[in-house]
Amino acid sequence: MTTKLITQALCLICFFWSASTALTAAEATEKTKIEALISHIQGLENATFIRNGSDYGGANAAKFLRAKWERNDKEVKTAADFIAMVASTSGTSGKPYVIRFKDGKETPCGEYLTAQLKKL
Repeated sequence: MTTKLITQALCLICFFWSASTALTAAEATEKTKIEALISHIQGLENATFIRNGSDYGGANAAKFLRAKWERNDKEVKTAADFIAMVASTSGTSGKPYVIRFKDGKETPCGEYLTAQLKKL
């Protein structure tokens, strides 16, 4: 009887350990995707990130997005969450973030990053 209980306990421990490992791996994958999206914004040449009416280069935009992500890390579980909660609109004004490209074309940042996420 004791051997059976020990075996069951070990099985439960293994189950929960493997489940937590899988969750950690999934979280790591999502964080990698978020970092890739931020790095993509940082690497955009001849593009301007517009936030609350002010223009920022890619490096400053990436720094801002990373800091905002850190402030909201408990709510952001996936790259899609990151786009929706961090990289689409200003929490202060409610205005959408926009990317203006060299040719003058403007695209909402959330839409742009959603397209980029599909490529990852």
